Amino acid sequence: MALDLPPIGFGTLDITDVDLLTAGIEMGYEYVDTAQFYGNESAVGDAIERADVDRDEFTLATKLWYDSLGYDDVHDAVEGSLDRLGVDTIDLLYVHWPLGDYDPEETLEAYNELVAEGTVSNIGVSNFSPEILDTALEYADPTVAANQIELHPLLQQERSREFHRERGVQTTAYGPLLGGRAEMIPELGGIAEKHDTTESSVALAWAQQLDGVMPIAGAETESHLRENLDSLDLELDDEDVETIDTLGREIKAYGSNGVSIDPGVDRL
Repeated sequence: MALDLPPIGFGTLDITDVDLLTAGIEMGYEYVDTAQFYGNESAVGDAIERADVDRDEFTLATKLWYDSLGYDDVHDAVEGSLDRLGVDTIDLLYVHWPLGDYDPEETLEAYNELVAEGTVSNIGVSNFSPEILDTALEYADPTVAANQIELHPLLQQERSREFHRERGVQTTAYGPLLGGRAEMIPELGGIAEKHDTTESSVALAWAQQLDGVMPIAGAETESHLRENLDSLDLELDDEDVETIDTLGREIKAYGSNGVSIDPGVDRL
């Protein structure tokens, strides 16, 4: 299956409620993102089985943790994910971190074999810098389809996004809602008031308007799931975009406002 990403993805970190997972799939999210590290692949699998949505109507992605990336471990790890998810094919399989057992040649050889046999449709990586991704592209066959990185108005990842565009790699963005702290950014609040919406919708709309970027948003309730989808109807104007772009250029100014963004595995 060729990778064709929608404008927004459903992130399932910390979600084990099968009803909520099912609701997200049935609401029309066309990309569902999980990981072995999340410990919820079985719940996601139950939701896939329960949802009144054909399996081919959404992209299913998961990630292998860094202790399962040795050549001899990858196939067994993927079999475990397939069993927990209750599917025959994973549309997008990420390397969660370039750490631990990750070796670009051996790990990606195993990933290539999974693609060749049809168990995996696309190879993805996560938390890869341009330099590490460049090496991965030498070994991935046919290519690395996506790199999932933390990206939001205070961490705009211009260098990675430019590299991805040059090399034909999709950017999937985790943490687009600043870990639930979008409302702490007054500039986002001003734009939200202007458009009669929320700071979260503004942050998502900004990410969606970036070339080649798909934000992956989680939710604690069905209303949050719907609010995230509402961002699809929000079109920011040039002034809005410039205001948000400026946040990335002046991030140090937020120290005095008590805004602290601490990247970490708890939000992947």
